[in-house]
Amino acid sequence: MSQPDSALDVHGLGKAYGRHVALHELTLRVPRGEVFGFLGPNGAGKTTAVKLLTGLARPTAGGGQLLGRPLGDREARRKLGFLPELFRFHDWLSATELLDLHGGLLDMPLAARRQRIPEVLALVGLADRVGDRIGTFSKGMQQRLGLAQALLNEPDLVILDEPTSALDPIGRRDVRAIIQHLKQRGVTVFLNSHLLSEIELVCDRVAIVDHGRVVQQGRLDDLLGRGHELELRLTGLNHDVLAALPPAWNVQTCELGEQEQRLVLAVGHASDAVEVTRFLVAQSVGLLELRPRRTSLEDLFLQWVDGARPEEAAPATSAERAELAAS
Repeated sequence: MSQPDSALDVHGLGKAYGRHVALHELTLRVPRGEVFGFLGPNGAGKTTAVKLLTGLARPTAGGGQLLGRPLGDREARRKLGFLPELFRFHDWLSATELLDLHGGLLDMPLAARRQRIPEVLALVGLADRVGDRIGTFSKGMQQRLGLAQALLNEPDLVILDEPTSALDPIGRRDVRAIIQHLKQRGVTVFLNSHLLSEIELVCDRVAIVDHGRVVQQGRLDDLLGRGHELELRLTGLNHDVLAALPPAWNVQTCELGEQEQRLVLAVGHASDAVEVTRFLVAQSVGLLELRPRRTSLEDLFLQWVDGARPEEAAPATSAERAELAAS
């Protein structure tokens, strides 16, 4: 049963093509009005999941609801905007003609289409190209047009599959602004992207899928809050001090120069900096600089996808620390 504040709510959703299982028991909930990032490496099952959510394919296991109605329900799909990763528009149509065609397929009245089409073209930065043939558009401009198509029906939920893949930095910034605009209006955005820096800037929650399974999901702030690092510039650091480091402090980088040394430690909390400082002072190590930094989404993504998740990773042994320092 879908929760009333959920735009998407799926349980045990799976898809198999013969013996090949493309998606294993996907379970996730996307709250209304939030931006949800759906991440994973190539071949992880993201595209299969998007097809199931949009009703373009039928699941072989599990099920769920979209905007309070069963997946694939026609009325729910009327309130859905979708930009696929691979799209192809009619080169001989103008931008206005294409959107008019899509508006007709959505059963939008003619008067509503005439009002809405200029609005969405302006929103995506194509106000000055309304009458130009799509065949003259660059790939980035066609991606903007695809975004306009996804927003044409003023949807309650927008599913965007790699919406910035063909855009330059200015275009990606514009898409981020559009996503924030949609969120302010209460629209839910489901964003499938491999650009982790973009996800980190706009998403409230994320789910990471690998080999057809969700390996991590939750609020982005909570997930990022699990990873903290301390970057230190030191004098007097040696192999004996490294071997004596408490097991909870994992050495990420160690450079033993003659004049000064650089050390990066992965710790549980930023407040661990106090204990690290006390330990180093007790070891007669000089502290030149200490900078706490939060682990990036890319760092955590690589840990989870590689299988070395923070809660499962074993701390480095004393011998391993010494080997790292010597390398």
